[in-house]
Amino acid sequence: MAYTKRHDGRKMDETRPVEAEVGVIKNADGSARFKIGDTEAYAAVYGPRELYPSFLKNPSQGTLRCYYNMLPFSGMGNRVRPGPSRRSKEISLVTHNCFQPIVDLRAFPNTVVDVYIELTDTDAGSRCAGICAASMALAHAGVPMKDLVSAVSGGKVGKSVLVDLDYKEEAYENEEVSDMPVAVLPRTGEIVLLQMDGKISVDEIKKALKILKKPIEKIYELQKTALKNSFTGGEK
Repeated sequence: MAYTKRHDGRKMDETRPVEAEVGVIKNADGSARFKIGDTEAYAAVYGPRELYPSFLKNPSQGTLRCYYNMLPFSGMGNRVRPGPSRRSKEISLVTHNCFQPIVDLRAFPNTVVDVYIELTDTDAGSRCAGICAASMALAHAGVPMKDLVSAVSGGKVGKSVLVDLDYKEEAYENEEVSDMPVAVLPRTGEIVLLQMDGKISVDEIKKALKILKKPIEKIYELQKTALKNSFTGGEK
């Protein structure tokens, strides 16, 4: 059966409800929570702090490290095995690559900034939620950045191009499904992450990128509002 109407009543270009806040982990130098639908990510930033062992130090600038982890009972499917996995390592790497050209650590040689991303609940879109949370946490920690990073997935179910697929849509069996996580620098529109899972045509990619613009702008505004609230008495 053709997928022409979303199971949760959303429009094709509509995200699930989004929440964003910072200052949620008191012992961190910067922290944030980002929730989209039933996917919830927490990010904590520690540093800049001295990097050990010494042979890893970079005398010209600081080092950025990112760690992504799904808690054992966070998934919609089978229980997630504790500890590092191939998937968590891959997402840690793409998250690092997303932020590496944006974060400016030249003023902090021989130091490290660690970003820890924990997913407490997942219903698809976890890497995008993690990137949004990490972006806010880095800004909350005062780490110099070119811009915030806003991320959301696009994709298709059958011939329908959608924004922010959830788990039911990713697992839809009656039509071909593809998922495309995208992260953007909102002020310039520069794409810093674009991945694809499944088959999707060039025209469908272009259509997905076009309809992702407004959701990205919405997420960006929520991220900025959360950060502004942290300086005006709205921080928890």
